[in-house]
Amino acid sequence: MAETPPTPSGYSTPKEPQEHTPLLPTTEGPANPRYDPSVPLGGGGAAAKRLGTRTPRSAASSISGFPLPSKPSTPAPRPPSTAPPTRGRLDTLAQRAHYYVPILDWAPAYSARLLLGDCIAGLTVACLVVPQSISYASNLAKINPVHGLFSAAIPAIGYALFGTAHSTVQLSVGPEAALSLLIGSTITDIAGDVDERPMSKAVALSTLITLQIGGITFLLGFFRLGFIDAILSRALLRGFVTGVGCIITLEQLIPMLGLTHLEHQLDPETTLQKAAFLVEHLSSAHRATAIIAFSALAALVLIRAAKRQLVKVPQLKWLIFVPEVLVCVVLTTVLSAVLRWDEIGVDVLGAIDLAHVGLDIPFNSTFVKHFKDTFPVAIVCSIIGYIDSIVAAKQNASQFGYTISPNRELVALGAGNLLASFCPGTLPAFGAITRSRLNAAFGARTQVSSLVTSALVILSAFTLLPYFYYLPRAILASIICLVIGGILAEFPEDLHYYIHMRAWTDLGLMSLTFLLTTLWSVQAGIAISVALSLLLVVKKSARTRIRILGRVPGTEQWKPIEDTPDSDELEHNVSGILVVRIREPLHFANTGQIKERLRRLELFGPGRHHPSSPRMRDDASAIVFHMGDVENVDASALQILHEIAVAYLERGVPVCFAHLVGKSRRKFETAGIVDLLGEGAFHENVGEAVHAIERSAEFASPGSAPIDPDASAFA
Repeated sequence: MAETPPTPSGYSTPKEPQEHTPLLPTTEGPANPRYDPSVPLGGGGAAAKRLGTRTPRSAASSISGFPLPSKPSTPAPRPPSTAPPTRGRLDTLAQRAHYYVPILDWAPAYSARLLLGDCIAGLTVACLVVPQSISYASNLAKINPVHGLFSAAIPAIGYALFGTAHSTVQLSVGPEAALSLLIGSTITDIAGDVDERPMSKAVALSTLITLQIGGITFLLGFFRLGFIDAILSRALLRGFVTGVGCIITLEQLIPMLGLTHLEHQLDPETTLQKAAFLVEHLSSAHRATAIIAFSALAALVLIRAAKRQLVKVPQLKWLIFVPEVLVCVVLTTVLSAVLRWDEIGVDVLGAIDLAHVGLDIPFNSTFVKHFKDTFPVAIVCSIIGYIDSIVAAKQNASQFGYTISPNRELVALGAGNLLASFCPGTLPAFGAITRSRLNAAFGARTQVSSLVTSALVILSAFTLLPYFYYLPRAILASIICLVIGGILAEFPEDLHYYIHMRAWTDLGLMSLTFLLTTLWSVQAGIAISVALSLLLVVKKSARTRIRILGRVPGTEQWKPIEDTPDSDELEHNVSGILVVRIREPLHFANTGQIKERLRRLELFGPGRHHPSSPRMRDDASAIVFHMGDVENVDASALQILHEIAVAYLERGVPVCFAHLVGKSRRKFETAGIVDLLGEGAFHENVGEAVHAIERSAEFASPGSAPIDPDASAFA
């Protein structure tokens, strides 16, 4: 019974032809230059012969819905183009323009029936974004509130222009609490506290950081590094986000208790110092401010909880359109103006200076002087913002059934922030889960909803801000706590999950990130945690997946001993030959320890064993490598395999390779491994390799003279 080899990627068992749209042209249009008719699709032809299977001509000729040419070795000639060269270049340029600026593709085909949903969604998100943006700019970034509004408008316009047309249409882009906190702390470290620094200095630094973030994000997408979201584990992100949430909550309790002026006098810096400050001066809290702030927060929490229940009633579905945050802001502003809360010591927003609003080139003296100072925080903000955006985008993609391109999203987000940096003082903007869910729930189906939101936010900046003069700053702190409360609510669920799954590594990484973020600093927490996460990724990728194979008695089938439940029935030591299967492509990162791994397998067999444990196997009399899963092998890996082969031959141990075909086989020839071992050391399957070794006249126990790989027994 012949061994059943694995089916490589790209080959499948022939099926009955099905009716569907051809992926490639059949009789009309130019031939696809990537289509090689000499390799039949579906596993026929030479590829099928290598696999030991054969595809009937009748089935192979109709696989993938189009007929194969009658002469596979001769590609169909490309019909001569009749279009003028200039016309062809213009068409190509237009095609590229539609790809890189997707609005040119979807805007002309925009349907009026989508306008109502986009407008409702844009209006709803604007009602949430306006108070949030003012809060983030004023309380977290410690800059003029008007810059928070422009941070919610300008980047969204850039994203609408460059965001992919059929993917993240529901993604709502705007300033984020965590990033605003990071930028606020960086501005304070460089320019001093709010009462000490000129506003123009803070505006220039905020613009510089936004420019850097836009450039970093754009370049990450340009160089196709969108996979970085897969490097950082969810445990790391949960620990970091929870830590930042605790820091933000702690900082917002200070204005909610009316202790802002006292904080400026004592200047507590670290999180522990601020916690001690709150405990020590709790008795000095301003009673009116505390009552207003905590009453507003309690009302918002209760209203949201009630809305979630009431909207389930068909007659009350309209309640979902009520923007409770905006209502709270308007109501408390009116009450503050009528009752003159400012006269009893409640800190209000006051007059907002529009002097720094406009357009300006961000490359100035601040850019040159502080570029190095702000670059580390820009890198951290870029990674955090992108991951938040991609998580929100993936949730929408799962809900609406489309796919996303991480690299295109990076380019679009980078372009939006680069555009925003030409408006002084803007904060970096990325996608948020809450806003994106709201945008999708209210009918957003294109980026027109983002354009509507941006237009309303800009209108608010020039018309509504003067009416927020009496808005209590404690209300802005309450709004931030409301947002952070939703983020912190997810922590217990993840904590319980990791404990239940006994995922101690993830739990440790989450706890370490949380502690470093809260007790040391936000920058240190994310930097050290990202470094640890990268080390874990490198550690796992550097460990080559190798399995010892055993033969099923009475057959030529070979199965992994470690992964087979009835492994005791397998023949573990066929003539003393060690048969190993490499389960992944080989590259410089995962072949560094392969020599040691092979030696341990040879001495101890499968499973985990301490190096001091007594050996459990005799030295191998020969070794066979099953290479069916090795789709690619780089030069460094070939160098190490050459060294391994030489070492075994010097010990008198024959070395054979099985299931090595195609590009990998050609690389072995180029690297000189085929010349070293001879053609007879390469076989179609493991069974043939084992039989060749057993038949070899030179076959002997370890310690004998090296074998001649070109001997007739290996031919």
